[in-house]
Amino acid sequence: MNIEIIRRESDSSLPLLERIFHSRGLNEGNTQFSLKTLLDIQALKGLAEACDLLIKGINEQQKILILGDFDVDGATSTALAVDALRQMGAQNVHYLVPNRFEFGYGLSVEIVDYAQQHFAPDLIVTVDNGIASFDGVKRAQDLGIKVLVTDHHLAADSLPTADAIVNPNQPGCEFASKSACGCAVIFYVMCALRTALIKHGRDANNLPNMAQYLDLVALATVADVVPLDENNRILVEQGLRRIRSGFARPGIQALLTVSKKNPPQLTSKDFGFALGPRLNAAGRMDDMSVGIECLLAQDLDRALMIAQSLDELNQDRKLVEGKMQQEALKHLELLSVHADGNVSVCLYQAQWHQGVIGLLASRIKEKLYRPVIAFAPAQDGLSDAEMTDGEFELKGSGRSIPGFHLRDALDLVAKKIPHVLNKFGGHAMAAGLSIKQKHLPEFEAAFEQVARTLLTPELLVNQVITDGAPSPQDFNINLARQLRFMAPWGQNFPEPLFDETFTVINHRLLGADKNHLKLTLQIPNNHLAVDAILFGIERHGITPAMVMNMQRVHVVFEMDVNEFRGQENVQLIMRHLQAV
Repeated sequence: MNIEIIRRESDSSLPLLERIFHSRGLNEGNTQFSLKTLLDIQALKGLAEACDLLIKGINEQQKILILGDFDVDGATSTALAVDALRQMGAQNVHYLVPNRFEFGYGLSVEIVDYAQQHFAPDLIVTVDNGIASFDGVKRAQDLGIKVLVTDHHLAADSLPTADAIVNPNQPGCEFASKSACGCAVIFYVMCALRTALIKHGRDANNLPNMAQYLDLVALATVADVVPLDENNRILVEQGLRRIRSGFARPGIQALLTVSKKNPPQLTSKDFGFALGPRLNAAGRMDDMSVGIECLLAQDLDRALMIAQSLDELNQDRKLVEGKMQQEALKHLELLSVHADGNVSVCLYQAQWHQGVIGLLASRIKEKLYRPVIAFAPAQDGLSDAEMTDGEFELKGSGRSIPGFHLRDALDLVAKKIPHVLNKFGGHAMAAGLSIKQKHLPEFEAAFEQVARTLLTPELLVNQVITDGAPSPQDFNINLARQLRFMAPWGQNFPEPLFDETFTVINHRLLGADKNHLKLTLQIPNNHLAVDAILFGIERHGITPAMVMNMQRVHVVFEMDVNEFRGQENVQLIMRHLQAV
């Protein structure tokens, strides 16, 4: 993989923190993250119609079914909608998340029929899905069920014939925060519903304080990797502040406990790397209702019991993913995929787990810096005869690199070979699809052809953008603490990344498999040293033999705080390491 390190343009005369914020388009005036500066949610198209449906549902005690999704955004959205509606007086609220392995994604005809049989709802409210569910919405309405779609995914020119749609990305919606996640959208709807109920004469003291849901919204916003525009930064920061202050719901507290995270020290990164994976494990390995029940738990003991189950599922996920990754890398070695070979990668093994193929695609994409699609059988337990005839369905999950819009690329493939893709969807950086196994070679060839057309040599170079080199005086614990807590870092608002050349004082391989590297580095123009750690040297193409010969190194790193036995020290988290 080719890597090019590029330093952001910034005013070097400014103090480091100011320089970081200025380079991200912020100044001191818009780093307060006040809820008062959130956009006016009344600009959301369809909000009034949504509130009318929900008020009617509450007043008439209709059966309301929340139809969610099997990822973190879907789980938090579902929990928020169920809890808020119950607190606002709805007594017949239930939820349903389509099982990934049985029904697939969204409001399908099959899941509507299942819902009718098991819940007989008067109103279905989709959260984090529904904007593309034309057939599912029609089926529900044919059965006499009202449908409210709340979603954040990109909408087509035409929309489902739902009774109301709230989606900032639908045509004609003037709400400026187009990057809201699904949980943020249903949060806005519930905020508007609370206001509408008060106008209808309800006592505000008997309605929920909507700030209690900010922990869910913050978790979803980071875990769903939506861009942190100004609105999203406010939501995430306010959610973090509630959790740090001890006001998290029992489910979030329990997830923090099993993740061994200290609430006062929580950062936005912990949503993505600690809490998010444990919730996601339910949808990947079992059923997302496990995760939703954790978030809905009213007492800490019950929440802890469920969170422990989620932690165990996450351990299972890691084992499955690790095995799949080894098999994928072995397969790629046989194919000799390298810089002069394919510009795209398609992977498939009959024994792979469809709940983990998205993670696998992401890992291989990081290693090769190529668009990657990983496939697995859509069904378990296929007979030898079924496996041989190739008629069975494969689920594919893809991850892309900047400059290669994956969903648009799949659209081009579908135009080339319309008989191959059963269905597909997604966005620039991630997409899902289904094909028959017998069509995999044809798909792989067409996808590679499209990739060769769209990918230039420049796009295949991994550009690492840094904030330059800190001054020798910047390597201090106060600055490291400020970097941790100054802002919620995330997508399109990246955590500060620095680069510098150091002299190596000492090195040590860590971990049972000696796959992590700890260096002690001499700070340039300073008599002090700093520790630096690189996780997964193999993933970075570094061998133990290479480590032995490292004397001077160029490092791309984050500046972090290492806490050990009550002591805090600056520690560098290395993201790229190269001998000089």
